[in-house]
Amino acid sequence: MKIIDLRTMRGPSYWSVKHTKLIVSKVDLEEFAGKWSNTMPGLGDRLMKLFPDIGQPQPNGMSGGKQSAKRPPLDLDQLNDGEPLGHVIYHVALELQRLAGMPVYWGKSYPAREEGVEYVVFAYQEERAGRRAIEAAVEIVEGACRKQKVDLKRIIDELHEIREEEFIGPSTYSIVAEAASRNIPYIALKNSNIIQLGYGVNQKRIWATTTSYTSHAGVEVAGNKNRTKAMLDDAGVPVPRGTTVYSEEGLRDAIDRLGFPIVTKPLDGNHGKGATIRITNWEDATAGLKAAQEYSRAVIVEQFVEGFDFRLLVVNGKLIAAAKRTPAAVTGDGRSTIQELIDEVNKDPRRGVGHEKVLTAIKADKHTTNILKSKGLTLKSVLPAGETLYLKSTANISTGGTASDVTDQMHPYNVLLAERVAGIVGLDICGIDLMANDIAVPLNESRGAVIEVNAAPGFRMHISPADGLPRNVAAPVVDMLFPPGATARIPIIAVTGTNGKTTTTRLIAHLVASKGYKVGFTTTDGIYIQGVQLQKGDCTGGVSAEFVLKDPTVNYAVLETARGGMLRSGLGFTNCDIAVVTNVAADHLGMRDIYTVEEMAAVKGVLPRTVRKSGWAVLNADDDLVYAMARTVDCRVALFSMNEKNPRILEHVEAGGVAAVYEEGYITIYKNSYKLRIDRAAEFPVTFGGRAGFNIENSLAAALAGYLAGFDRDDIKTAFRAFVPSASKTPGRMNIYKFPKSEVIVDYAHNTAGIQKFAEFMDATTATRKIGVVSGLGDRRDEDTMGFARVAGRIFDEVVLRQDRDLRGKTAEEIKVLMERGLRLDKPDLPITYIENEMAAIDHVLETAPEGSVITLFTENILAVLAKLDKYEALVADAV
Repeated sequence: MKIIDLRTMRGPSYWSVKHTKLIVSKVDLEEFAGKWSNTMPGLGDRLMKLFPDIGQPQPNGMSGGKQSAKRPPLDLDQLNDGEPLGHVIYHVALELQRLAGMPVYWGKSYPAREEGVEYVVFAYQEERAGRRAIEAAVEIVEGACRKQKVDLKRIIDELHEIREEEFIGPSTYSIVAEAASRNIPYIALKNSNIIQLGYGVNQKRIWATTTSYTSHAGVEVAGNKNRTKAMLDDAGVPVPRGTTVYSEEGLRDAIDRLGFPIVTKPLDGNHGKGATIRITNWEDATAGLKAAQEYSRAVIVEQFVEGFDFRLLVVNGKLIAAAKRTPAAVTGDGRSTIQELIDEVNKDPRRGVGHEKVLTAIKADKHTTNILKSKGLTLKSVLPAGETLYLKSTANISTGGTASDVTDQMHPYNVLLAERVAGIVGLDICGIDLMANDIAVPLNESRGAVIEVNAAPGFRMHISPADGLPRNVAAPVVDMLFPPGATARIPIIAVTGTNGKTTTTRLIAHLVASKGYKVGFTTTDGIYIQGVQLQKGDCTGGVSAEFVLKDPTVNYAVLETARGGMLRSGLGFTNCDIAVVTNVAADHLGMRDIYTVEEMAAVKGVLPRTVRKSGWAVLNADDDLVYAMARTVDCRVALFSMNEKNPRILEHVEAGGVAAVYEEGYITIYKNSYKLRIDRAAEFPVTFGGRAGFNIENSLAAALAGYLAGFDRDDIKTAFRAFVPSASKTPGRMNIYKFPKSEVIVDYAHNTAGIQKFAEFMDATTATRKIGVVSGLGDRRDEDTMGFARVAGRIFDEVVLRQDRDLRGKTAEEIKVLMERGLRLDKPDLPITYIENEMAAIDHVLETAPEGSVITLFTENILAVLAKLDKYEALVADAV
């Protein structure tokens, strides 16, 4: 078995709109092709021994539960009855992730077009782990088929490591999950642990539990424990007496003043690193000094305050939760060694590696062995029955400690104290550590003290305490970032289709910008922010969409969305407000496993399925496949058509729907029985006086999208009249150069449907001679190349055949033969000149074209061709 294709979906995709984080793989089963699990005796037993819980249904309330209900657990009976090996592989990939602390449940498998190849599609939590899981799953299933041993522990350990490296952490995750539950989108910013909540100008950011509102000064104060303590002391907050030392000499002086017991901790430490508590002798004091100085040269020495360790959480000035923390500990039974007691505690299913579960497994590290040594014990010592031994000097959850919720026990004085402390230090999210015998008693009466103030406090102890009521502490954070009435989103209009999507996108973006919005838009020629091109090239995938949505200046997004990006990695957003589908035609078939126009329509149909319920899918009623998408969407539908008598339009409008039609030369909006005429199509420069029918169609789609987005008739009319196509505004889309002896048109038509629409334009264009400079594409099916060439042969009186720089899988001779055959299908005597280099071909036609001719350049290298024509235009002007 081997993986022959592996893709990672990071948004809605062809494979699932609901499940946005998917691994999509093609697995060549090789000699196991066609075999099911029941054809290999003992396979089920071997797999069930490795994975006793494989295929368990998804817990209620988790995303994808409905899918789980459709797919019963994969058990021994099913394996013995027979399951496709691809089905077994995805179940193993899911189980591997679950065993490594990444609970994912959704998957599917089905045969690919190639013989013996299966698609295996399944959910992932962390991308790297998902990709490793499919590799391991194929290895394990093949090993089981061959009766070979598999080192499962090695694989699980590797996945654990990936999770710990990649997972954003339980605190951040809780905020992201709360935001997602409110339909607030999020983006993980690359090369950082920062999460963006919301889009464009409305975005906020979190880093662990610091936010866009977290004060740098507050973080600095909290990070300097001496400064924090001085500020709190000045404000009447009980704090332990102490000082800062740098050496053993300073330590001795501090002990002389403070007496035992003491605490040592690094001046700039956090999360309890380097801290030692309840020190009662000089030997332990020097050890504590050394431990602290591993993190900071300056070490705080304080009185040890007797009592229990409490953590108070304040968000946006309000106390949200309180927890009583207990260091990692074991209780003796008179028989077991300390290590055996630790192992027994770690069997608690709530404990796991790092942050994967509610509690963290206890590790007997150097700190633990030092504690044991100070008590004359080792890991092999046996504790007396009933004796409790604390294995850590701090109560951090990350080192195996536990927490109990005590929020409802808080005395009002202590609530006020916590809120005052957060304000004094200046933190929007503040963790306050204090020692007290009883949190229900005012701190000033219980001889307790505030020990430390933390920026970016952990939430896990409050979200999932070992005892007591879990608290949704993320909710007030999201409330703070996005108060009632605030919006996290910006309007998104997305456009897809085989032809016309770039022009439609630019028309809409121009309309939106004309009303003062700060628009970000993507096209096949680049990314534009407020009219400035910031990226060049084909920018119609998910990464480009995210580029716009991450920009903090953008308040409106218009996104061209192509099939390539959707098949490669999915959309860069989960929902849009308006989706426009211009058309679906045969193009790029045979690429990325899409072989039919119907399959291509399924790809394009992903976009309208992402429209929010109150949004609009704008669909072409003249295209059967696009019109059929109306049955798959969960939003409102608006239609457009070049035929005012289209029965689909009439039926839709009669039922109260909204539509745009081309009637009597006008771009017109139909709503119920009313007509709203925008303007004569011929008045829009993009239609070239009404000759370019394909741009009338694009104007219909754009006008309808604009109308549904809330722009009025005059807005649309004025914007479209001001949209003048040019090499700078619409590069490669009907760019026309007028020279003294000829007219040159530069266009990107590259498929049969596109050139057929261009043919209508050329039929309405008069010229003494129509000359085309054309090429074929090596990554198209032969029939597609022949179809394109046949239409080109009909349009032109003369053709110059050239070659692209990238032949895309075919030889130049193969493409030449196909193109010549297609060009002459209807015109056997068509003059064809073969000039392989594109620039040389252009030079030839410019020099030889007769007066009054129209030259069409179907170009690959748009920018270079436009630059060449600009230079030629300047030379002609100088000559005149």
